[in-house]
Amino acid sequence: MVFNIQVIAPDRTVWDAKAEEVILPSSTGQLGILTGHAPLLTALDIGVMRVRIDKEWIPIVLMGGFAEVENNELTILVNGAEEASQIDLQTAQQNLDKAIEDLNQAESPKSKIEMTQNVRKARARVQAASTVST
Repeated sequence: MVFNIQVIAPDRTVWDAKAEEVILPSSTGQLGILTGHAPLLTALDIGVMRVRIDKEWIPIVLMGGFAEVENNELTILVNGAEEASQIDLQTAQQNLDKAIEDLNQAESPKSKIEMTQNVRKARARVQAASTVST
């Protein structure tokens, strides 16, 4: 059985399809969603959402937001999202290395928080791109 998934960013609908299973990066850990899931509203962390369609897992990077499950509909509102197939692994790895370097050089508390967020986003992109590349 399948259910509908929509991933909506401020500037566009990133994903709108039916799937058999979804694993979300919730703020309390990984959260699996299947057909018939109880109604749910949860905060999402920066990380990789995995969508299963016909035994194939498709990774999508989410930049934090919220997810709502109701009546076999999963609606995900995010600050940003990117399909892993659109990410170049080498570029993503270079961006992660740069983000880590920037974090190590950050001096103010505000700067450290911003650089930590950048590292988390870059890590998620590398993780998603690595999944597609293998």
